[in-house]
Amino acid sequence: MTSELSPEAEDVLEEIEEKNVDFLRLQFTDILGTIKNVSVPADQAEKAFTEGIYFDGSSINGFVRIQESDMRLDPDPETFAVLPWRNDDESAAGRLICDVIDTSTGKPFSGDPRGVLKRAIARAEEMGYEVNAAPEPEFFLFEEDEEGRATTKTNDAGGYFDLAPKDLAQDVRRDIIFGLEDMGFDIEASHHEVAQGQHEINFTYDDALSTADNVATFRAVVRAIASEHDLHATFMPKPIPRINGSGMHTHFSLFADGENAFHDEDDEFNLSDTAKSFTAGILEHAEAIAAVANPTVNSYKRLVPGYEAPVYVAWSDRNRSALIRKPAARTPAASRIEARFPDPSCNPYLAFAALIHAGLDGIEQDLDCDDPVRENIYEFDEAKREEYGITTLPSNLGEAIDALEADEVIQDALGEHVYENFVEAKTQEYDEYRIDVSQWELDQYLETF
Repeated sequence: MTSELSPEAEDVLEEIEEKNVDFLRLQFTDILGTIKNVSVPADQAEKAFTEGIYFDGSSINGFVRIQESDMRLDPDPETFAVLPWRNDDESAAGRLICDVIDTSTGKPFSGDPRGVLKRAIARAEEMGYEVNAAPEPEFFLFEEDEEGRATTKTNDAGGYFDLAPKDLAQDVRRDIIFGLEDMGFDIEASHHEVAQGQHEINFTYDDALSTADNVATFRAVVRAIASEHDLHATFMPKPIPRINGSGMHTHFSLFADGENAFHDEDDEFNLSDTAKSFTAGILEHAEAIAAVANPTVNSYKRLVPGYEAPVYVAWSDRNRSALIRKPAARTPAASRIEARFPDPSCNPYLAFAALIHAGLDGIEQDLDCDDPVRENIYEFDEAKREEYGITTLPSNLGEAIDALEADEVIQDALGEHVYENFVEAKTQEYDEYRIDVSQWELDQYLETF
């Protein structure tokens, strides 16, 4: 840390005073994507910028061992925002997203997910590219019981793009949007999704790091404001069986020298060779990426045919049955690809890093992209999928972990520390799932056998 304040940090100190901020939440995420924070009085802000704030890293999932526990948070002044759910006439709370520093070396901690994404962005920059991303996180709103615990009872009967009276959560979405806008989000659209109680709020394209920061913030804001309405917001991919689950379709593009490197006016699909190789890279590593982008046992309850979930490793310029889609673009700057398989339970820093490294690997290897599949793959039988050379994503978390353990590119994307701790945590999760007995099994077999 420097002993001098940057102009950006000085601006934050002025805003803290102007908006009567009395506490700061210094935010970071663990390897699994859970938001953590260290709360300090606002009068410690200058110290946080010049010296950092120290904390016990051994208490954080996948960080460090007890004998090497001292870590430091370096706040990024560009991420300052006033929290919308605690903002009255007298005082407010602010938020700063931090980088985690290894105090033994003074360098960025290799287990910090934000640092993992920064390394992916740096690799792109070395190749001459800026990475832009835009996610579409979906979530469910459920009623709470008398004790304030979450149920799976939805508070509406709405469907895709429905309006009131079926969409009873319009007021909640409105308050969430106002809260996000207060924190600097540029909201593009919001609507009711396909399933009852399911919603989507989209925010605009930004650089990949800012977008990942926004996803982490978005989940916290949605939960906090839903709670004010006595509702529970969940980003669990498949909370209700036999209906559509929640995804987080994520759009990517690369820019070089201010121009969209994904656009080619003369191409049939307006996609450049760079874009096609980037797409081919993601398809090449999709099975391993799934472990990171679809990181829970429950993620694979969403990734099944029949519920509009992308399970087939292919791309399309028309339909949504493929893993990657090329959306329509009104301008050259808007040309992009959409990775449709990530879900909102993922750690956005790690998921974006894995996708970026895979795409860049495709560019470096000059991979060819197969022709797009314009038919509905959901209607293909196994023989036709084999004819088209279409494979599927892993069917469970165990298979995804196996794919990750066989893919050095995605391992390198995560880095040794994150990779080892991530696989350890997820293997344990899958083992616990395998030895459990579900209610479905009891209902199906207890009296039959």
